[in-house]
Amino acid sequence: MNVKNYLKKNGIKLGVIVLVIALVAGAASYLLKGNAGVIQNVSGTVKEPVQRMVSSVAEWLEGIYGYLYEYDQLVAENERLRAELTEAQEEARNGAAAIEENERFRQLLNFKEKHSDMTLESAKVVAWTTSNWANSFTISKGTNADIAVGDCVITEYGVMVGQITEVGSTWATVATVIDLNTNIGALVSENGASGLLVGDFAMMQEGCVKLSYLADGAQVFSGDTVMTSGSGGAFPQGLIVGTISSVKTEAGGQIEYGEVKPGCDLTALVQVFVVKDFEVVE
Repeated sequence: MNVKNYLKKNGIKLGVIVLVIALVAGAASYLLKGNAGVIQNVSGTVKEPVQRMVSSVAEWLEGIYGYLYEYDQLVAENERLRAELTEAQEEARNGAAAIEENERFRQLLNFKEKHSDMTLESAKVVAWTTSNWANSFTISKGTNADIAVGDCVITEYGVMVGQITEVGSTWATVATVIDLNTNIGALVSENGASGLLVGDFAMMQEGCVKLSYLADGAQVFSGDTVMTSGSGGAFPQGLIVGTISSVKTEAGGQIEYGEVKPGCDLTALVQVFVVKDFEVVE
């Protein structure tokens, strides 16, 4: 048991003891008052140490209670400062989030100036799917914001993120470009070679998507940029999907395919933009 708790529990007892000692000393002083000779000397001899002891105990108790009072004040002050620090940290986080969001909208404005044909809806990333057989996440908007299955999802830079595959009134599921069910017409910007981005389980685990069904004679290289072709009208043309990280051949050694790394860090997404409408290029 520490001193503070001990004194809180036994402080009254100690006070009573001190009071009794003081009363005994006073009574002794009174009884011996007026007596002379040896008795007076004995009284003085007894009183003096008792008075010193009482004074010392009183000073000790006063110091201890002073310490306890200051200790409680320090504890209260510490709690107040801790609460203020927590509040300041929360305000700093909110401020940083607001700055990041403003920057995203600034970049989006630059993108929209170049793509005025697109109707966009911002949404927050709410949660990621935990399945090993899918790479998808949930956003904070749904049919109430005119979002529909099949809508394309991009970043503020116009980088392809994925496609809406399921929608509710206030939420929607986005399958990312590396999802197992991905099927997107693609072009390699450097040489215009056409192909198809398809989901691949092994590549999905590595954070990539497969660029396959390349046109005959097409040559692709690591570092080439892959964009949406716009074929079929499901996606706007010219959205960056990612970069070819490696070029490989099928088991027979005849057909080339590329591993494409997404153009954005999918795991770091906080806010995305749904393309609700766009002009289809014929």
